[in-house]
Amino acid sequence: MKKIIPLIALSVALSACVSSRTDTLKPEQLANQRFVLTTFNGKAVTASDQSPAPEIRFDKDLRVSGKMCNGFMGQGKLSDGALTVKHMGMTMMMCVDPQRNELDHTIQAMLNNGAQIDLTGDQLTLATASQTLIYTRANNVQ
Repeated sequence: MKKIIPLIALSVALSACVSSRTDTLKPEQLANQRFVLTTFNGKAVTASDQSPAPEIRFDKDLRVSGKMCNGFMGQGKLSDGALTVKHMGMTMMMCVDPQRNELDHTIQAMLNNGAQIDLTGDQLTLATASQTLIYTRANNVQ
């Protein structure tokens, strides 16, 4: 319980920071970009041969795709500093890694309901009041 309270406080603080800085993010800043997930609610996300690093991609028309355990895709929309992907499609396999299963549910809920988004340098942050995903730019999508 002692560990949960600081984590919640950190998530709320990060959400406040993200929401105050994202009003100017434009779709073209995300166009043809690929980001690899590095942290989930303050915990490192690691890749292995069996589980490649989770990622998110944006095309020039703000179509969003990626993979946690399962692949996901949908048309993104930026509004008031939030990224929303309504009617997101997702494959539905059961994953061996419990963290990846949790990430599947998290990204689906975040994008469906809208997540505050921030791009600072090579770091992309998606945040809600209770969840924070931090990605690092991997390379441009070809």
